[in-house]
Amino acid sequence: MKTGILFDLDGTLLNTLEDLTDSVNYALAQYDCPPRTLEEVREFIGNGAKKLIERSLPGKENDPAVEDVLATYQAYYKTHSKIKTKPYDGILQALTEISAKYPVAIVSNKPDGATKILCKEFFGDVYARGESNDCPRKPAPDMLQKAMEIIGVDTCIYVGDSEPDVLTAKNLGVKCLSVLWGFRDRETLQAAGAKYFCDDPQKLPEMLEEMQHSL
Repeated sequence: MKTGILFDLDGTLLNTLEDLTDSVNYALAQYDCPPRTLEEVREFIGNGAKKLIERSLPGKENDPAVEDVLATYQAYYKTHSKIKTKPYDGILQALTEISAKYPVAIVSNKPDGATKILCKEFFGDVYARGESNDCPRKPAPDMLQKAMEIIGVDTCIYVGDSEPDVLTAKNLGVKCLSVLWGFRDRETLQAAGAKYFCDDPQKLPEMLEEMQHSL
């Protein structure tokens, strides 16, 4: 049985929080909605762009249409996704070590176009896929299954930072390694059922090796 290592993107490999917050607030401002803080947006991330916008709106009867704000947000983010975004310290070296031993892919609930742009910029030719109309987003296991087919593996360990990542791995019947430098804390992840934790990107290769041997 061949094992791959699949990664979430936002909060796991890339710190995208500031660019996401700036883009959300740009879109909200176009419809005279109040801005959101970094911490609020941090809590809203994880279930795709539409859900991010739904959670960011004030929640009042006179809210603008979600689809309108979403379109404004996506258009702005498309050209502002790399302003402040960067890999977490130690991630590039960890990915180099991991990809030397295992097939690797990146699977995100971020829209597919934005996912591919960022991954190409920071991670080169690593296979990456985001949310698209032809495949249910996480926590459905479909995106991971398709990525596994592409990179030619039978099973995987999924590395992520949020509750949807834990649930996605559970729905696929694979292990999840939850990272603690991203958008959720240990308590939130434990409440979602997380069992394995990593607090430093430099520890990823060793921890994944140990998890692989226990499969």
